Amino acid sequence: MEQVRIAICAPSTPLNRKEADQLIALASTSHPEAQLIFPDQCFAIEGHFAGNDELRASAFVSLANDPSIDAIWFARGGYGAARIADAIMEQMESPAHNKDYMGYSDGGNLLGALYKAGIGTQAHGPMPVDLRRDGGDAAVRRALDWLVRRERSALEPHVEKGQKYAAFNLMTMAMMVGTPLLPDLKNHVLMIEEVSEYLYAFDRALFNVTSHLAGQQLAGIRLGRVSEIPENDRPFGEDAEQITERWCKRYDIPYLGRADIGHDTENKVVPFGYIPD
Repeated sequence: MEQVRIAICAPSTPLNRKEADQLIALASTSHPEAQLIFPDQCFAIEGHFAGNDELRASAFVSLANDPSIDAIWFARGGYGAARIADAIMEQMESPAHNKDYMGYSDGGNLLGALYKAGIGTQAHGPMPVDLRRDGGDAAVRRALDWLVRRERSALEPHVEKGQKYAAFNLMTMAMMVGTPLLPDLKNHVLMIEEVSEYLYAFDRALFNVTSHLAGQQLAGIRLGRVSEIPENDRPFGEDAEQITERWCKRYDIPYLGRADIGHDTENKVVPFGYIPD
C-alpha cells in the first residue's frame, strides 16, 4: 500500500498533543495508507499563536519544500496566517507545487495566496481541530477521503467538473480584499460561510466583498451556513440569505443558492479551480 504523507502545520493557532494522538489513532483505522506527520511547531505557543511569525513561516516553508511530503493540512484557524503569507510565498520552491493544501477559516489567507501563485492544489475543507466538535470524526474522515483517496463523496454536492470554484470564510475574505492574497476569481463559483458574527457585520463584510468583485465576471455566489449568530439589541430585519441575495442583486452577481459548507462537522470539501483528476 502506497503511503500518502500528510504534514500537519499550524500557520495560525496550535493543537495540543492529545489531539494529535487522537487524529493518528483515527487515521490508522480509517485511512491506513495515510502517514500523518506532526512537527513540533504544531504545539508551540507564543501568545495567541502557534509560535512567533518566524517560526510559523519557517515551519510551513520547510514542509512545503520537502519533496517527501504529499500534502499540508492546516491544523486549525484562529488568526495568524495573514501575518506570514507574504514571507511564505517568497520562499516556495518546486516541491511546493506538487502538494495538496487543505484548511478553512483563517487558513483561507494561505489557500488564496497559494492559488493565486499557482502553487499546488488547494481545498477548503475540514481540519484536525474539528475533532473537538461533536461528530468531528466524520469531518476528519471526510478530509482524509479527499486528501488520500480523492473520493468525490467528500465534495460539496454542487461541485462539478468543468467549473471553477473557490470557498472562503466571509470575514477572512473581506480582510483579504485589497491585499496581494486574494486571487482572481473570474468565472469562479464562490462559496462563503460565516460563524459567530452579528448579521450587521455579515452585511458589512459582504458589501466589501461583492463591491470588490463587481464587474469581475464571477460565475456566482453560493451561501454556506452562517452559524452561532450573536443576538443583537434589536432585530436586523433580514437573514443571511436575504442579505446575500440583496448584495448579489446590487452588483449583478448571480446568486446560486445554498452551499454545504460551514464552521461545523458537516463542512464539505471545495477544491479551488477545477476539480483535479
